Amino acid sequence: MTISNYEWSIKEVHINLDEKVDWEWIGPDLMHSVTGVSPNAVQWDSDPGTDVPMHEPGDEYIIQFTEPGEYLFQCKMHPFVRGKVIVSDIPGEPNSSFGPKPPLRISLTPPTLGDVKLRKTRIRGTKGTEMRASISQGGTLDAEYYRLDSKGHRVYNGYHEWGTFLGINHLRLAARWKHFKARPGRYVAVLRATDKSNNTSKPVTKGFTIEGPPAAQTRKPGSKP
Repeated sequence: MTISNYEWSIKEVHINLDEKVDWEWIGPDLMHSVTGVSPNAVQWDSDPGTDVPMHEPGDEYIIQFTEPGEYLFQCKMHPFVRGKVIVSDIPGEPNSSFGPKPPLRISLTPPTLGDVKLRKTRIRGTKGTEMRASISQGGTLDAEYYRLDSKGHRVYNGYHEWGTFLGINHLRLAARWKHFKARPGRYVAVLRATDKSNNTSKPVTKGFTIEGPPAAQTRKPGSKP
């Protein structure tokens, strides 16, 4: 039986005495527990010691039922993700097979971030520069900005995040916003694409310089303006 799309695939499971039930997390939602809530089931919890269940795709939780009855379970975080197991008093087969594994509904392949190009690497003002990035899956793209000090060491200076789609995305890098002040200096941006399954691409680093205002020119005494 699977947990997916905020529900059990079988909400009322019927088995015979001494048989087992196997819950499998196949995604894309994985923050669910199998927690007993009826008096005869409180000893079982797929996520003991935490109120925030988190599973990896393909995780499973197996219970063998040795007493007949009706057992109620629900998720700690989402009480509507629930179901029951009804065990008859007819002896069953405790070593019966669960059958083939269900396919996952979540991608395990990280996106590819490539062909990242900046229209300008020397930027004047606070509007940034156009950036072109080819991404293999939709999701988000984030940039961590680091200012380079006089010795070339990186000093964290802010971040930006964009929603993205499959294909070529046109975005503005280094523009001023609430998490990046875009002051004059030398910078690098570390870029990572994240898909809807939270897989993250390899980082891509791009350097740029934000230039200050033109230096004021001094006039010689007696010269015309």
